[in-house]
Amino acid sequence: MKVKFLVIRFSSIGDIVLTSPVVRCLKNQVQNAEIHFVTKKKFECILDSNPNIHKVHVFEDNLGEIFHELKEEKFDYVIDLHNNFRSGRIKRRNKAPAYSVNKLNWQKMLLIRFKINRLPQKHIVDRYLQTVSPLQIKNDGEGLDFFIPENKGFKNEELPVSFQKGYVAFVIAGTYSTKKLPVEKISEICQKLDYPVILLGGKDEFDEGEKVLSQSKGNVLNYAGKISLNQSASLVRDAKVVLTNDTGLMHIAAAFKKKILSFWGNTVPDFGMTPYQSNDVSKLLEVDNLKCRPCSKLGHKKCPKKHFKCMTEIDTRIALDWINQNF
Repeated sequence: MKVKFLVIRFSSIGDIVLTSPVVRCLKNQVQNAEIHFVTKKKFECILDSNPNIHKVHVFEDNLGEIFHELKEEKFDYVIDLHNNFRSGRIKRRNKAPAYSVNKLNWQKMLLIRFKINRLPQKHIVDRYLQTVSPLQIKNDGEGLDFFIPENKGFKNEELPVSFQKGYVAFVIAGTYSTKKLPVEKISEICQKLDYPVILLGGKDEFDEGEKVLSQSKGNVLNYAGKISLNQSASLVRDAKVVLTNDTGLMHIAAAFKKKILSFWGNTVPDFGMTPYQSNDVSKLLEVDNLKCRPCSKLGHKKCPKKHFKCMTEIDTRIALDWINQNF
């Protein structure tokens, strides 16, 4: 007899990748488990190639369009890894036993507003898995999953010959400006590297990538906003090392156990969103002892203090040394 689970996580790319251990462990540790996942339409591509998921239920903006569809499935359990008002509506309508992640919102606000740290030293993945522990689910230690559909990745032979022997993947994306390493810092690193560099990000980063490209010495390719998420993911997978802001491709890099140098601005590792079980040489680069940091659990369009020291004071010499040691 099937045991049907509904896993809820509406956004974002990184957050959905971080749910993959829960999905895999439920599938492998519960006999006859059938895993369904509900998310926004734009994130369907992250999930539809996951072999552990039986069906992805998607909506655009209005949850009401899938209420009937979900009710017809008659789920045995609901696993709420989003835990907000909208996910609560799904739980109430399905009337199945539900388990919801503790988002630790008051602990985060205490750290942001008063710089008092009461957050547990526990990664969000481990908190997700703790959410399903009453079902006797254990962490299998396999880390994150990201599945690239066949023929959807970037073909290595399409890269310039000099890049085919190895390159640095530099993820310049970020949902908020205060989570992004400034263009000047990116250019400085690229100019001082003797390795090929591929810039990755979305359409919002295209112009930034072009600026870095124009200031480079010919060792940079700008693919930001030019290729698909799966193509970007495959370039991250095949890179020698990955430089990245705190963003979705960082977690995809962790799924591939890459060597990751991650840059941290207004957010802090204490929030529990660092690269999970990536390569042992991975490193976090941040400016310590800033009284204004963290200033948000998500980010801002501009630095509230107008100095943006959390990123402008990042020491690029440390980044260059790390790249040269690990390329």
